[in-house]
Amino acid sequence: MNPQSYHSCIDACHACATACDNCAAACLAERDVKAMAKCIALDLDCAQTCRLASALMGRGSRFSPAACKLCGEICEACAEECGTHELDHCQACADACRRCAQACLAMAA
Repeated sequence: MNPQSYHSCIDACHACATACDNCAAACLAERDVKAMAKCIALDLDCAQTCRLASALMGRGSRFSPAACKLCGEICEACAEECGTHELDHCQACADACRRCAQACLAMAA
């Protein structure tokens, strides 16, 4: 598949990775960091997976659909976890994760 056809999904992955990085950093600054451990771990997994999916799509790799499927699944899990926290950075991350999950799962289909 032509890397140009992945453009909107790549953009969603970049936005999600940035939101996850911001969320993880903000969670580390929270008073009760231990309570945010699951959120931080998912943020890191999600950001890294988004970057992998984006890189593979950018190269037009035949592994792009598989990476997008995994990315969509991790984004959904991250959105679910972040959505349980009322913190602004968690809510922004959850929104970005939902958008990325939708784009990646559509691309993987």
